[in-house]
Amino acid sequence: MKLPISACIITLNEERNIRDCLKSVDWADEIIVVDSFSTDKTVEIAREFTDKVIQRKWNGINEQRQFAQDQARHEWVFNLDADERCSPELAKEIASLDLGPAAGISGHMIPRCTFYLGRWIKHGGWYPDRKLRLYRKGNGRFIDNDPHDTLELHGATAKLKGEIQHFSYRCIADQVAQIQRFSTWRAEQYQRSGRKFRYSQMFLRPIWKFWNTYLFRLGLLDGVPGFIISALSAYHVFVTWAKFWELTRKPKEQP
Repeated sequence: MKLPISACIITLNEERNIRDCLKSVDWADEIIVVDSFSTDKTVEIAREFTDKVIQRKWNGINEQRQFAQDQARHEWVFNLDADERCSPELAKEIASLDLGPAAGISGHMIPRCTFYLGRWIKHGGWYPDRKLRLYRKGNGRFIDNDPHDTLELHGATAKLKGEIQHFSYRCIADQVAQIQRFSTWRAEQYQRSGRKFRYSQMFLRPIWKFWNTYLFRLGLLDGVPGFIISALSAYHVFVTWAKFWELTRKPKEQP
């Protein structure tokens, strides 16, 4: 049973990406863009594709996703980030789905493939990176787990084969900048939760992360980009624990 679908995209200064993103969901019955007061041409470009462009203050990714979902007129929602594309294969697969109640499915897990450092990354834990992006909105709600979006869905899910194409980092510096943001958030979360700092974790976890992504998850098959990704993944773990150590120290006066 073919049912209408609302495509929801949240944005902030995405003029570089938003046109291609919206072109990839032109099959949707409704497109909703929730923008966090971009200062570039994001809103202007988005209005070429939909008249449902809403500007709203950013209060975290889960709250923004939930707000976008709440604006959807249709029962089924398809979420996409501005730096993502719905591949033609995925669009065709979605068009063939039975989304009616008789199918007994509340959501669909979709593989996401990232293009980074000149190639599609297929190993190292970056693929298939399945995301719950197509779902029945009455069964799903976003819960507070920033900086990542977390959808709590009631009901059965199925897996699709078509991919979301992800154009995440423009360069290594861009990835390192995100590591800095996310590691700070994670270290502060550790502190709030009452977790105890252990030197062994700061030493061993980064080593394990590198070998796990590079060898056991076959990051080495992605060539030099695979090595860089594994090394930066280990750095992410190390700097998170280093920041956590810094937060647990008792403040001392300047000498």
